[in-house]
Parts: sequence; structure tokens; C-alpha cells
Amino acid sequence: MAHAAQLNILEQNCPIQVEHDRRRRQFTVRLNGCHDRAVLLYEYVGKRIVDLQHTEVPDAYRGRGIAKHLAKAALDFVVEEDLRAHLTCWYIQKYVKENPLPQYLEHLQP
Repeated sequence: MAHAAQLNILEQNCPIQVEHDRRRRQFTVRLNGCHDRAVLLYEYVGKRIVDLQHTEVPDAYRGRGIAKHLAKAALDFVVEEDLRAHLTCWYIQKYVKENPLPQYLEHLQP
């Protein structure tokens, strides 16, 4: 019952807030208090190069645009910090193809 109530919060246009934990090198969205989370993991693979490795949204929350918020936050971080990004994650690759913004494209690792 509580799980259904949490799903309704997202359906009521509650803003999705992405948190960035630099120490753990991840972007997260809390979905059910602090129990369920969507996450995007990254790793530094060079002095100014990050590998955007993996995006995961729990099954019950898929199809709601949560991964897009994570992808945008991660790519905006790359741009703001003037880093280069390697895209291991298939979803981030898809996001960049669907949103080929110049500021993103110029920060991609060839």
C-alpha cells in the first residue's frame, strides 16, 4: 500500500531532484523516502576524464523520465567542470543521440 502511495507522488508532477555525491561518484534520485533510488555511476579514468558507467532505475519507476534527469545532471556536471566524458552506459549514449547539444558533444571523449 505504501509503495503505491509513493508511485503517486511522481505522478502528481512532484519535481524530480537529482543529488550529486562526489565522494561516491554518483548521481541519485530518491524515489521512496530513502529506500528506493535511481542512480547514475561514474568513475574518473584520467585527470580530467570521467567514464559515465551505469544508469539504473528500479523497475517500478521506469518510463517516467527519471533516467533523463540523471543523464542531464551528469552531462551538465561534465560541462560545468570542463571535463571529458567517456560514455560506457548505453542509456547515456542514447540520451546524447537524442539531445545532441553542442556543449555535450564537445566534451565527449573520442
